[in-house]
Amino acid sequence: MSEQFRTADYTAIISDLHLTEEQPVHPLYPLWKKYKTKEFFFDDDLCEFFQLIEEKAEGQKVELILNGDIFDFDSVVTIPDDPTFRISWIEKKRGLEPRAEKSRFKIKKILSDHVPFSEGLSQFIKRGNRVVFVFGNHDLELHFQEVQEEIRKSLKLSPFEQERVLFVEWFYISNQDTLIEHGNQYDPYCLCEDPINPFVKSYNHISLKLPFGNLACRYIMNGLGFFNPHTDGGYIMTLKDYVSIFLRYMARAQPFLVFTWLEGSVLTLWGTLRARMAVPLRNAFTIESRVESIAKKANAEPHMVREMKELIVAPASADPFLIARELWLDRAFLIFIFAVLIFYIFTFLKAIFGISLFWAFIPMGLLLPFFLFYSRSITSLVSTFKEPNDQILAMTAIITKVRRVVYGHTHLPRHEIIGSVEHLNSGTWSPAFADVEYKKPLEQRNYVWISKTEGVRKAELLKFERNMKLQRDTDPS
Repeated sequence: MSEQFRTADYTAIISDLHLTEEQPVHPLYPLWKKYKTKEFFFDDDLCEFFQLIEEKAEGQKVELILNGDIFDFDSVVTIPDDPTFRISWIEKKRGLEPRAEKSRFKIKKILSDHVPFSEGLSQFIKRGNRVVFVFGNHDLELHFQEVQEEIRKSLKLSPFEQERVLFVEWFYISNQDTLIEHGNQYDPYCLCEDPINPFVKSYNHISLKLPFGNLACRYIMNGLGFFNPHTDGGYIMTLKDYVSIFLRYMARAQPFLVFTWLEGSVLTLWGTLRARMAVPLRNAFTIESRVESIAKKANAEPHMVREMKELIVAPASADPFLIARELWLDRAFLIFIFAVLIFYIFTFLKAIFGISLFWAFIPMGLLLPFFLFYSRSITSLVSTFKEPNDQILAMTAIITKVRRVVYGHTHLPRHEIIGSVEHLNSGTWSPAFADVEYKKPLEQRNYVWISKTEGVRKAELLKFERNMKLQRDTDPS
């Protein structure tokens, strides 16, 4: 790695762009996956943003950190017309699996639909600036060298200019004063269990081990096109909310939505268990060189890589019952068991006493309050991990010897002092809305700007405006 990556006077950090394939507007149901339509593409804004941060640096070179979930591989459902690899039935419905040749196809599809982004980023690099890609949970497939090669190819850089593009596995230390990581490693639903050895062995191929959150996006969200995955409120609701939204927006378009959900949930649970049992691809003879390579790219020491890995939380996949509750499969199982038991009981009573099976609806109705009480007693834990963990924040700062930590992942812009550590979150640029009709946009397009003033680097959380004006969002508390 070139020495130029170890020092920086000006650093800009953005995350969670979730660039993915373009979704054609549905002729009958315009709300179907509207978040993927070209209406919400912001490539031109990104190109303007690249120019803006150069102007803020006043002619000095800028270090741009793309802090995870820049690309959303999980939302790509297109398959090649003439594939050179086998495609399963579920891949045809929900997208290709994370294998090198399939991930290469997906990044080519994303980049072909976001040409202005590639061109703008290319010009930014050619003007002498540098770019660091930090892997997030939705772009874990950046681990494949084939994917990185496609990105470099799309940028059309000379060999010398390519040295200013860096891919780092999960964290990066900027100028020895700021730790930057996506933050998914502290979310048990979205973590990469082993970012040092992320691949697993199958019978005749090597694939990437995906967390529960990715599998849920692929198997469930890709089939439920009226739910926006860019905000928790777009898919984590109460039973009453689900019923209300179904009746208002989905009854005509997806009358059998419950079966789509059930299929996706079962596939997600099975995929999570299968990933949990998969054999990691490890090589005892190369592990040290792998750690050293990660450390060198991250501007860290090998011991920091090992210590940071020890902070990674336990995956939710270790508890299948927790996963089943998050997927509502426990409630589906209860309904199924009660229905089967009542059916057999009344079939027996009909054979002896000749009573009608319609009487079975009475005990089903009596059990409804119990079911509703049980459903309301269960709270999803997905949103619990949107707050930074004070202890982990402090320990990462101590391990990497920094005073500032920048995350992404949560989509919530923040700037605060927690203990002795300055914490920032760059939020999201993705099309996140508080309603199904896309009329209530949530706060978007924030970025972290770090600049040197009187010999000291200071960080700000700013909001990008199309009119080239800047506005500070928050101050350290």
